[in-house]
Parts: sequence; C-alpha cells; structure tokens
Amino acid sequence: MTFLLDGPAGPLEALYTRAPNPRGWAALVCHPHPVFGGTMHNRVVYRTAKAFLAGGAHVLRFNFRGVGASRGGYDGGIGEQADAAAALAYLQAHHPQEVIVVAGFSFGAWVGFQAALRCPQVRGLLGVGVPALRFDFSFLHRVTLPKWIIQGDADEFGPAADVEALLARCQEPKGRTFIPRANHFFDEHQTELADALTAAVAWLQRQSLPA
Repeated sequence: MTFLLDGPAGPLEALYTRAPNPRGWAALVCHPHPVFGGTMHNRVVYRTAKAFLAGGAHVLRFNFRGVGASRGGYDGGIGEQADAAAALAYLQAHHPQEVIVVAGFSFGAWVGFQAALRCPQVRGLLGVGVPALRFDFSFLHRVTLPKWIIQGDADEFGPAADVEALLARCQEPKGRTFIPRANHFFDEHQTELADALTAAVAWLQRQSLPA
C-alpha cells in the first residue's frame, strides 16, 4: 500500500506491506543517499524488505524528504533522522504490541539507526553496505540492541577492515556477513545478498522476539 504519512517537513511517500504470515514484528527499511539517487525502490532496499516479509515482519519503506513524492529537501541527515522517526511513529501506532527492527542501506543505516535509538520499541538493527568511511557510526559502540551488518568485502565506502573495527567496539549481541568481491551496491552479487539477508533476518528474529 503506497500512501503519504505525516512528516516533519511535509508528507512522506511511503510503502507499507503486511507480511503474509505475520510473526509479531515489523521492520522499517531506510534507503540510501537521496542526493545520489537513493529511493525506497532501490534494489537493495527491495531485497531487504522482501527478506523481512518472508520472515513474517510487516515492512514500511519510505522516501526521505525531497525524494519522489516526499515534500521538503535534503537536510544533511538531520532532517532525515526526523523523517525516520516519523516513519517509526507510524509503525508504533499500527503495531503497538509488536517488536520493531530498523534496517538501512548505506546512508539509510546511518540515519535509521540514530532514529531507532530514540524509539524504545525498536529491538534490533540491520545495516547493509554500512558507509563507515563516510559517516561516523561511533554512536553504536554502547548500543546493546542486537545488530547485524552485511557488507561487500570490496565496499569502497565501508572497507571490511573499517567495518570489523566498528563491530569490535560494539556491544553484544552482534554479527556480520562479508560477501566476497562485492562492492557497495552488491553488483553481480544479488543472489549472495539475498541469502545473507535471509540469514540475518532469521538471526534478528531469534534475538529480538520473545521465545
């Protein structure tokens, strides 16, 4: 269901999909950098959403301000955090008793994770193509939420060594999947990405949902 949700700079274009076999959780998936063509229809975002749906999570995707039909303009990540918070508020209102997890691809991880930490209903984080060279992720160091990162080991914006260093300073529970020879956009490695997403969603489900 495509619709407009209330955002801090005006309506935000969003896409909400109910899981065919719901298992008591919902996911917010945030897209990559809007200045460089990122939208909620990005193929990595789509695959991430698909993996959560298969895992029984309802999924909300949305366009940051200035993208598609979303009002406003790029705000350096600050306003975009407020956009993500508005999307989380929508999920909270519609799933008040369910666990929420936040996933993001690239810029979407940096923005979405920061918004997630201000939402007590969030119980897990999934980063895909984390741009550890471009943005400061040190705020994750003390976060005790379950967190998983999927990264190409040839990612030009988040080299494997930088992601390993980030995770080494993060609290448990945590984990990562490195896809050999994959770049930031997982070009020619979409099948491996899909498999990694399926495994990560299953891990987050075990970590986040009540036994």
